[in-house]
Order: sequence, then C-alpha cells, then structure tokens
Amino acid sequence: MNSNQRHRLLKRWLLMAVILMTPSSALTVSGQSRDKQLREKVENTLLARYFGKNNIDTAYVIRPKTKWTVKARLNVSGAELETEGREENGQHFKSEIEAERKTTVSLAVSYLGISLSASLNPKKLWGKNSDYELNINCYGKRLGFDFIYQDAKNFEGWYDQEGLPGRIYLQPDMLNVKTLNANAYYCFNSRHFSYPAAFSQSYIQRRSAGSFLLGASIQSQHAKLNWEDDNGDQQEEELKMDNIGIGAGYGYNFVPGKGWLLHISALPTFIVYSNTSMTFANNSVPLHYHFPEVIITARAAVLYQWGNKFAGISSVYNFTNIGDKESLSVYNSKWRTRAFVGIRL
Repeated sequence: MNSNQRHRLLKRWLLMAVILMTPSSALTVSGQSRDKQLREKVENTLLARYFGKNNIDTAYVIRPKTKWTVKARLNVSGAELETEGREENGQHFKSEIEAERKTTVSLAVSYLGISLSASLNPKKLWGKNSDYELNINCYGKRLGFDFIYQDAKNFEGWYDQEGLPGRIYLQPDMLNVKTLNANAYYCFNSRHFSYPAAFSQSYIQRRSAGSFLLGASIQSQHAKLNWEDDNGDQQEEELKMDNIGIGAGYGYNFVPGKGWLLHISALPTFIVYSNTSMTFANNSVPLHYHFPEVIITARAAVLYQWGNKFAGISSVYNFTNIGDKESLSVYNSKWRTRAFVGIRL
C-alpha cells in the first residue's frame, strides 16, 4: 500500500469517526436543551399560576412580588377528651383526660406556592416522647383543608364510676388514643377575603373583608384504657368514634393599619353521620343522638408585615360535642398554636 492509498484510507476512517460522533454530540446537546426547556416550562407554569390571573380584587388582596418565602416556626399543640354517661345497669361514669402539650420547631421553604417543611421535637431526641403527629395544611384562596393525625400515649387524667372503690387516676401509657381530624372549607368571597394571607402568607390582605364559608368535617377516634383494679385484675375500656359533619360559617380579615392583619373565623358543621360506642367490661354503651351535635373549627391569627419580613401567631381549634349524658356524651378538643417569623426573597 503506497502513501496515497494510506492517506485515502485514513481520510475514510476520520470521516467515519466524524459521522459516528456527530449524532452522539448532537444528542448530548439536544438532551441538555430538552432538560433546560423542561425546567423553563415548569417554572413558567408555576409563574403563570402564581402571578397570573387570580380573580382577585387587588385593592383588597395582592400576591407578594417575590418567588421565595422562608419561615421559622414554633408549634405547640394539645388535646382533651371528656366522657360522661351511664352503664346499662344505670351506674354513672365520667372521665377527663388531657394530652401532654407537644412542642416542635420547624423550618418551611416555599417557592411560588410549593412548600416544603421539616420539624423537630426536642423530646423525641431525648427519648422522652414516643407520640406521633402528622399535620398537613393547605390554604387556598377559594378551597383549603387541615388534616391532623395523632397517635398519643401521653394522656393523663381521671375516671370515676359508681360501684368502683374510688377515682382512677390515669397515668401515661395507661391510655392510647388515635385521632384523625380533617376539615375543609369553601370561600365565597375569595376576590376580597384571603385565608392564605393569614395562615400561609402567600397573599397580602390590604383592606378589611369577610366571607361566608361552606365546610365539611371528619373526625375518627379510637381510645383504649387499660388498668389494674384493687384485686389485681386487668380492666379495659374502649371508645370508638366516627363522625362526619357539614355546615357553614364566616371568616373576617381585619386590617387596622399598615402592615397589620387580624383574622378570626368559625366553621360549625352539624353531624350527619355518627358511629360511636364505649365498651367496658364487655358491656357496650351506645351513643344516642342529642341535638345539636357539632364539630366546630375555629381559626385565629395576628400578623405584622414590614418590608419583605413578617411575624405573627396563628391558632386552629377543633371541638366536638356529641351524645347525651344519660347514655354517653363525648366532648373532644384538639388545638394547635403556631408562632412564626419569615422573609420573602
């Protein structure tokens, strides 16, 4: 093979190499371009959803002009449960129990309305608390909900019953309570009144306004009490409760001055479905309907904003009243208070 033949052969190999490499390089560039296009499309969609047409009156409510919101929060929550009634043999009983208050600190980051938060319970780190609680909150300008699930063994209180030698004092780990509270709202006047202005700070309320609300509530609870009587025998009492309610209420945002916002709302729902019973020593105490039976969700908040910073405190309270004291009545409450400070970027 002479020199010219070798050169022609080398050129052919180089040409083949270029042909083979070109699609791969183009594919890499194309792949990077597609990733960039996808990111831009997602961000543009979020921007359009967040800053686009929101069907609000900007004289009353506006969106912050920033994309990021960072908040530090201190959360305190508690629960109480009271029962009263009579056994089938006519013996009167009553109990009052209260959960140890739970304190957590959390950090929340929001980008164009999409939020992520992480919380820490100091007692968990020290091994002094084995309870579990899950809170999911979504506050939209027209629709929103709270979802709370708690599995707690830290209740303390007392139990009285005719025929027993004395009051039973309930210590932690004697009672296990699993509770689910969920409620949702629909806001009629979302053009002028903003729930998220008070609770998620994704809007800013500029002028005072209120709104009628529609609501629905769900509560489910399973409580089991175990103790040892004076004879050394194990005793067990069990409460099961499932309720669904629908109703209407009212919320109001009061703006007393520049930067200030005061919120208060109440949403009572009347129970349309209930399945509740208490079992003690293999005797079941049914619950009889007694008007009115309600699940009430109340909210309150105080907020102050200056520049791109804000601070405040908010609270959500759930209360249930069902039954008749001559058979079985149950009073149940769950609350959460949150102090927060944040910045918009």
